[in-house]
Amino acid sequence: MLLAWALSLVNPAPLRLRRRGYVRQSGLLHARSRRCRAAWAPHLARARGVILAAAEATVGRGSAVVLGSGLLDDVPLDALAKLFDRVTLVDAVHPWPARLAARRHGNVALMTAEISAGLTDPDLAELCAATDLIVSANLLSQLPIVPIEAYEARGLEAPPRLGTQIVETHLAALDRLAGHVERICLITDTVQRAEDRAFRVTDSLDLMFGVILPPPAEAWDWELAPFGEISRRRRLIHRVHAYPDWRVARG
Repeated sequence: MLLAWALSLVNPAPLRLRRRGYVRQSGLLHARSRRCRAAWAPHLARARGVILAAAEATVGRGSAVVLGSGLLDDVPLDALAKLFDRVTLVDAVHPWPARLAARRHGNVALMTAEISAGLTDPDLAELCAATDLIVSANLLSQLPIVPIEAYEARGLEAPPRLGTQIVETHLAALDRLAGHVERICLITDTVQRAEDRAFRVTDSLDLMFGVILPPPAEAWDWELAPFGEISRRRRLIHRVHAYPDWRVARG
């Protein structure tokens, strides 16, 4: 928790995004990613592989946009910078490791934006409509977190379909963009399951809030919280779906 608190202080972000909790969430994710580096490695490697395959299959190489770029642990930035004339990394918070990695490339830019489910920020909407490749990188399940926590912080219960509407809105935005963009790559965790030391499932959580996704091109397990991270006797596993070509997946 001390590392997460320290990161929340040093990571740059506009005050409005800091107040909404995005910097706090980024710090928590950053700290956990470092504690769980070994457990996360297979997931991150698979995610980078899917994004790289999608990038290499994109014929137009003018620009690529990565939504939810975060720490860049799951983004093959060096390869994207070589393949495309321009790469734009979009997130509410760009931690210092990501900023330093981006600075190594003259054709990589950062856009700080609150990524609404519908991609409604005018600058972001214009950027996405004029690119060749869009990557939604382990973002979809994260979008409902801050809006739901905003209700809880005021002692209120979030509307029952809020999470569902956010997930549906993001997918609808990708569907609309699929008519203008050559390729969209979507990677998202879909279900969380808790397992005990005997590897029995003791609980599960639908991270898609009831929204049914099409069959994925690839799927794997991500050990989000190994034994000892949240409990000595319990670990959390996320099921990940990957779609290197969202238009094809949608049919």
